[in-house]
Amino acid sequence: MNPRSEPLLWLQLIALGALPLELLLLVLVLAGADPGPFPALERLLAWALGGLAPGALFWRRPPDCCSLLLVQVPVAGRTVLQRRLTAMPLPWWLRSALPFAIGLLLVLLWRLDGLSAVATSLSPLQDAPRLVSLLLAAGVLALMLWQTLQLLQAIWLLSRPAAAVEAGLSSPLAPAAQRLSLGLPLLLLQPLTMKALAEAAVSPPAMSAHQAAAETLEAADQPAAADSSAPPDRSVSALTAAGPSPVAIEPEQAPEDDNGSDLDQQIAGGDGFT
Repeated sequence: MNPRSEPLLWLQLIALGALPLELLLLVLVLAGADPGPFPALERLLAWALGGLAPGALFWRRPPDCCSLLLVQVPVAGRTVLQRRLTAMPLPWWLRSALPFAIGLLLVLLWRLDGLSAVATSLSPLQDAPRLVSLLLAAGVLALMLWQTLQLLQAIWLLSRPAAAVEAGLSSPLAPAAQRLSLGLPLLLLQPLTMKALAEAAVSPPAMSAHQAAAETLEAADQPAAADSSAPPDRSVSALTAAGPSPVAIEPEQAPEDDNGSDLDQQIAGGDGFT
């Protein structure tokens, strides 16, 4: 069981490009309103809601590697490899990275809030209340913490040998009891194998409804065209090759003249008058 054949682990690496964009979003959100009379207290409040509270939850139940926050693989439809990956105990350094990530979020929030005045004209929340900006900033912090933990876990799982994965537990109750799995149970992906990749490369693309209807009409016209282009019967071709068949000609007969006797009588009568 090679963990590098699991596509969910590779999808978690999208956080490498998403985290810088989320930092930019955090700056734009904080730039929507001017700081209040107690900016330090406001920053601590946003950090407590977006970093400290989710961090306490993630310490008790680490994020599930089969969850992408919005969608997840249903427990009943998980493969043996996915169950073993979920049931693997996390190393000490990965759990120790959680407090470090929470403290780093506080430093980032403090610095970015101080620099957010530069992007006031670009903020989509101009003239919005400060409380709205702080609540949205707390949501962005929680998202960044989730993706950071998922990224570190995916890198660690991808580096595991197959023997270490096979030694893990395969109980279907392990994800629900030990891990935090969020999202709708709609995600079902096939393992990344050479056979699957070859079949995906060779298989033709799906036909549209118009193409299928056109091919059906062409298939229906083919029998009629085949009948019209079929060679003639052998007997007919043989007769044609032999030439025209002989026809019996009757002996010549004298033509019948229906008016011949009448003309003779008229001529004879004329001679008598003359």
